[in-house]
Amino acid sequence: MSTTNGNGGVHQRSDHPVYLEIQQSSEFKELRKRFRGFVFPATVAFMTWYLLYVVMSNWATDFMGTKVVGNINVALVFGLLQFVSTFLIALLYGRYMNDKVDPIARELNSRYNARIDSEETP
Repeated sequence: MSTTNGNGGVHQRSDHPVYLEIQQSSEFKELRKRFRGFVFPATVAFMTWYLLYVVMSNWATDFMGTKVVGNINVALVFGLLQFVSTFLIALLYGRYMNDKVDPIARELNSRYNARIDSEETP
């Protein structure tokens, strides 16, 4: 993302010294910690669940072929649960980010913009 400076030019956020100051702040480190605290475990959990589905589909065919109700078997239920888990993780991700990460990100962005604006004002 880029912003305009007072002279009509454009500079990259990552090139500005205030960006480095914010990046080294305790708030930014907390933001990254909270982000990683959700994303890494959620990714590991989903990938484990997905790989379980794939492995069982290949090597536990008798179990996966077990009929649950009518022509609906365990494999179909597991497949549908993949969609459910995907949407559930997306929902939880959105809520977690809104509650735990976005407030810090908004504060850091405000601090950055205030600093840039104060430097551009003569």
